Amino acid sequence: MGFGDLKTASGVKVLNDFLSERSYIEGFVPSQADVAVFEVMSASPPADLCHALRWFNHIKSYQGQKSSLPGVKKPLGQYGPVGVADANSAADSKDED
Repeated sequence: MGFGDLKTASGVKVLNDFLSERSYIEGFVPSQADVAVFEVMSASPPADLCHALRWFNHIKSYQGQKSSLPGVKKPLGQYGPVGVADANSAADSKDED
């Protein structure tokens, strides 16, 4: 799982694609999962990544309430689509055959 490096365009693109089908990182309400991902981002996503930008602006509106959002923060790699963070290790295991 994971989005990759959210300080790069490719990582934010993965986040954008992930958010194209959902409003939040986990579940149906803002949570500590959203806070964990939001805090890693260095800037607002560009306008062409509309899903990530929508999510970013929405979570940003909870600035004063972040600590009271439900859930428990997990390591960043535990959020996001399956297979992104493990892509290199999967490729390495195929080469060993």
